[in-house]
Amino acid sequence: MIVFSVVGARPEFIQAAPVSAALKGRCREVLVHTGQHYDDEMSKTFFRDLELPEPDIFLGVGSGTQSEQTARVLERAERAILDVRPDVMLLRSDTNSTLGAALAAAKLGLPIIKVEAGCRSFDRSMPEEINRVVADHVAAALLCSTANCQSNLEREGISGPIEVVGDVLLDSIETNLSRAEQRSDVLARHGLAGDYVLATIHRAGNTDDPARLAQIIEGLCASPLPVIFPIHPRTAKMIETLEIEVADPVHAIQPVSYLDMIVLIQHATVVVTDSGGIQREAYMLGRPCVTVRPNTEWVETVAAGWNMLVEADAARIADSIRSFRPITARPPVFGDGYAGNRVADFVMHWGSERGLVPAAATA
Repeated sequence: MIVFSVVGARPEFIQAAPVSAALKGRCREVLVHTGQHYDDEMSKTFFRDLELPEPDIFLGVGSGTQSEQTARVLERAERAILDVRPDVMLLRSDTNSTLGAALAAAKLGLPIIKVEAGCRSFDRSMPEEINRVVADHVAAALLCSTANCQSNLEREGISGPIEVVGDVLLDSIETNLSRAEQRSDVLARHGLAGDYVLATIHRAGNTDDPARLAQIIEGLCASPLPVIFPIHPRTAKMIETLEIEVADPVHAIQPVSYLDMIVLIQHATVVVTDSGGIQREAYMLGRPCVTVRPNTEWVETVAAGWNMLVEADAARIADSIRSFRPITARPPVFGDGYAGNRVADFVMHWGSERGLVPAAATA
């Protein structure tokens, strides 16, 4: 059985690693890197940190508008599918790579197994929401991180197989945290010896709105604690274009590796972000998270009391950094750290039912 496994950006690299490890030796996985994360050095760093095999196919889509990226992925993924002739496509996350590859597969009649299915912000102004809804609805089978994600799909009337397998991000953290603590020097490198805030901002709804971005940066600059700010290229470009001043206590740094990032989250006093992945990683690592968005697809973290939604208002952001400290327990809403094995088992069982692999290979 040939599995056409698509990755293109940070969350997909992280989610692919546990599944690739669990599939190894059981089928042929063709790892396809779309090139949406187009910084070659950073991509190599992620693959090395996560011990992912080198991609079999690189589509090289690069940067561009939402539509440009999606269109290039669709066109180039279609060519690759026709060359490889796989039996199934494995997708995850909510990026333009996910949408473009999903459309290419759907047009060619290639079945899709979608990981991280069913998460919803119910905000159609977010490109990511469009990507995840469309990809979920053209998939043949859907694997969910949480029970709430499964409920979302059932309400939408999706009839394909739907299973809750847990969140593969938790697998990656449990696999890599000890190694990260041993290998990463990110804390020493940036002089982080005490309390600090970790901030990441990259969503288009924040970076493309000058007033929102200015308020977010002002709120970070009003933090009572030092703020370490690995800055996304889109965010850096907008800050420069708008001539927004980034002053102490905010320390803007270049994007960091996966191992550096989980160390930064693990030791942060509080995390400020608009990233869906980092919201979950903060929860998994037991760090308070302030999410600068009016909504989140990971409502479980808010319900548990470890994630707080705030608007792009400088005073509210600064106050949340100062005062938000959860006191409740963290229920294991994202599973037990064995999601990658469950995804691989599902893929193999799916193949066995269609005569693509012997039943013994699914055991």
